[in-house]
Amino acid sequence: MNVKKILILLLTAALILILFLTKTRCRNEAEIGEDLQEVPEQFVYISPFDSIFRLYADSICDWKMLAAIAYVESKFDTTARSYRGAQGLMQIMPSTYRHLLSKMGESDTLAQNVELDVKVAVRYLNELSNLFSFINEKERINYMLGSYNGGSNHIFDAMRIARKNGVNRYNWSSLTPVLVSLKDPEVYTDSVCQYGMFDATETLQYVNRVKRKYKEYSDLDLLFRAIEKVAENNI
Repeated sequence: MNVKKILILLLTAALILILFLTKTRCRNEAEIGEDLQEVPEQFVYISPFDSIFRLYADSICDWKMLAAIAYVESKFDTTARSYRGAQGLMQIMPSTYRHLLSKMGESDTLAQNVELDVKVAVRYLNELSNLFSFINEKERINYMLGSYNGGSNHIFDAMRIARKNGVNRYNWSSLTPVLVSLKDPEVYTDSVCQYGMFDATETLQYVNRVKRKYKEYSDLDLLFRAIEKVAENNI
């Protein structure tokens, strides 16, 4: 057994022990007559903003996906600013931010506000989901993430070129080579390409990074819940 597996087993055992002791203490306190309150649902810790992600998560993006986007966008740095001008935890461009604020009936402000940042990001992701509603849910997240990073106009350009060339535009893997080709003059000067040259390198890497981080967070959450269940069954 290698060192990594031993460390994972030790960490798992330590978490089980901590959960066991915590729950035992809670039970004993209840038994001596203190008011018994419902224990709140427990979640794996990912970032200082988990409670905000959970508050605004919905059926389009669960809280771990929001956390994954925030990590890849800003590494949870609320003061981050990209070379393009995107800013804050969720790195939304100021023009997009103001446009969404207006649609949401919120005050026009760019002041740092983590909760509003996440709220706007969720609204944006919902709009992107509606934009690609004709694509099945499993594939749609790729188009949403690609648009979040690179803009939906270039994604639709690639889809128009794919359609013209008989490529499946509803499958991200099939569309990827077409997106890559948008930096070639013979492609972006095609009459069906409306928004010009696009280097999709960053966008394609972004989609993969967010999905990997989301899987990592989902796996951590599953492990946490499994450990919690084992601890409960042994009390």
